[in-house]
Amino acid sequence: MKQSKGAGPLAGTKVIELAHVMAGPTCGRMLADMGADVIKVERVPDGDDSRRDTIASGSGDQGDSHAFMMMNRNKRGIAVNLKTDGGKAVLERLLTDADAVIENYRHDTMEKLGFGYADLHKRFPRLIYCAVSGFGRTGPYAERGGFDLIAQGMSGLMSITGEAAGRPPVKVGPPVTDITAGLLATMGILAALYNREQTGVGQMVDTSLYEAGITLTYWHSAICFATGDNPGALGSAHPLNAPYQAYETSDGWINVGAANQSNWLRMISVMDAEELGRDPRFADNAKRMENKGALDEALAPVFKTRSSQDWLSAFEEAGFPAGPIRSVREMHEDPQTLARGMVTQVEHSRFGTVDTIGFPVTFTETPAEVSRGAPVYGESTWEILAEHGFSEEETRQLIEEGAVVPAAAHAKTPEVEDA
Repeated sequence: MKQSKGAGPLAGTKVIELAHVMAGPTCGRMLADMGADVIKVERVPDGDDSRRDTIASGSGDQGDSHAFMMMNRNKRGIAVNLKTDGGKAVLERLLTDADAVIENYRHDTMEKLGFGYADLHKRFPRLIYCAVSGFGRTGPYAERGGFDLIAQGMSGLMSITGEAAGRPPVKVGPPVTDITAGLLATMGILAALYNREQTGVGQMVDTSLYEAGITLTYWHSAICFATGDNPGALGSAHPLNAPYQAYETSDGWINVGAANQSNWLRMISVMDAEELGRDPRFADNAKRMENKGALDEALAPVFKTRSSQDWLSAFEEAGFPAGPIRSVREMHEDPQTLARGMVTQVEHSRFGTVDTIGFPVTFTETPAEVSRGAPVYGESTWEILAEHGFSEEETRQLIEEGAVVPAAAHAKTPEVEDA
């Protein structure tokens, strides 16, 4: 790996992404944002399924949904038919000098194509091979396909999400096991790259949606290990601290975080409710958790006496942790979001400037950069093949035999035709 200041900490790293929808592409996007050259290899004829998600940018039949553009910015794209000899030859050459490959195909798919970990480790011993799947590559569920909803249910997340026990199961709003699996895969690749710097040898990184879901149960698993009881759904409340939840005001809802004794006393002081501090039922956190119902009954009418902004201003002045409950659009417009660069713009080859979420880590010496829109299907086919030694004649032959697809053949729009 080579690094260059200002181009991201992974500048000089090459990653081949054989992944679709969210978990694998999340990993690829994180690496690309940190400066890696991520080449997204899409299947022929349809490419990544998320291209056809219903929220499209412009014409949906062109395969450029906002969902796809969010997950695949900063990557280059090539469309390869791995069922053809030509397509396999292309992937082989792409992998020759790659640092890592990401795949989230079903169990044994890559092995059947001749690109499983065992085969690639023999041919490219320095290569980091990252597999993201529903349940991991070992164990009794290894052959099952994986979806976020299924993983949320099986990992216990849906038993602790929602308003209360006895209500219908509720999933966490975002596809948290998909996203978290992508982050775990990123972490694993970075650790494997660091180890390779010491040993010169690559390895397999194997994680899953199921393990991602389990990872998110740290607090609740701790409770279960300690007590033997299954924690249940608590709405916005916390399983270990109170009051730490949302309360209704005269015009909306706010979150308050009295997660320790000093903040509890600070909160009731702002609320002119010091008598609650003298109530033996609320003397400390253990008592407040034991008498949670009575605590909520005492606090709820007080919160309703003032507006959300009144409470938030008073709490901020007192140094007490509290915050509004924002919509996604309100979050996008929040000055802190903008100050941290968490909403930014990127240039897309078909649609021009599009909004996207920024990179969530700041590096002082090698800043991450969002500089390239998600690729149109097959957008970089000519460019990537030329970089890897394919002549124009060879590329045309690959196109004719259906081994690769250039952008113009799919999109049929002048602005994305190959030069």
